[in-house]
Amino acid sequence: MTSPSVLAQRQSKAPQIALILITIIWGGSFLTVQYALNFSTPMFFVGCRFAAAAFALFIFAFKDMKAVTSKELVAGGLIGIVIAIGYGTQTVGLQMISSSESAFLTALYVPLVPILLWIIFQKTPQIMTWIGVGLAFIGLTLLTGNGLHQISFNFGQILTLLGAIAIALEIILIGFFAGKVNAKRVTVIQLASASFLAFASMPVVGEHHIPAFSWVLLLIIAGLGIASALIQSVMNWAQKFVPPSQAAIIYAGEPVWAGLVGRVAGERLPAIALLGAALVVLSVIASELKPKFLNKKKEKV
Repeated sequence: MTSPSVLAQRQSKAPQIALILITIIWGGSFLTVQYALNFSTPMFFVGCRFAAAAFALFIFAFKDMKAVTSKELVAGGLIGIVIAIGYGTQTVGLQMISSSESAFLTALYVPLVPILLWIIFQKTPQIMTWIGVGLAFIGLTLLTGNGLHQISFNFGQILTLLGAIAIALEIILIGFFAGKVNAKRVTVIQLASASFLAFASMPVVGEHHIPAFSWVLLLIIAGLGIASALIQSVMNWAQKFVPPSQAAIIYAGEPVWAGLVGRVAGERLPAIALLGAALVVLSVIASELKPKFLNKKKEKV
């Protein structure tokens, strides 16, 4: 049975507003990460970013950590794995594609969420989800700049798409464990796990040396660490009250904000890529539309 406090939060708009605000921060981080790669290798940066985030949150959750449970360790560990994969592939990809393009490709986690829910939990997607997937496919081929006649993704784009799948799994896992575990403790564990995995993967991806010290890099790591702690904390809290599919559509604003920041910084996508980006955003919106005539059909069955 749903508790009165949860019902009250669902009726209020506070969780949705919080998710919108962190989406703006998330969208603005793409260009920052890309700039940071001038001073660091990708996985070292991801490891430092989440280590800073875990430390910042640990300071406030120190007393709560004493009561950590095995279920919370499992939840935090699983979420940490997909975070490390998602942000790791995305960060490596940012060495090869623009921050705007990365954000639009990453946005494909939105239609992926209901599809993965179908595969994992047998929750059948509605027709609009499949329409969204079709639009996303067309948008992707245009966004890569190859057009429909020659579907060919470069390595950076493929990595970013893999990151989108991982982020979709992150949203699903957070929704699955929300309400069953302590959000503070799980957030610290997932951030620490993501950091550890990123550092551990450095030799695997060919990063055998630690980058030279840079004050600029240190400031970016500290800033993004705090931002990541805020983003992950709000996601874990808000998704107690906002279903994964609804949360995903809110996150759909992230590429728009990233695109605006990238444009201010001088990034320019070709016309065909802009059309593809528009179709990706449209696919995201379409995948979450619930036309009234579909509800009527369900009522008749």
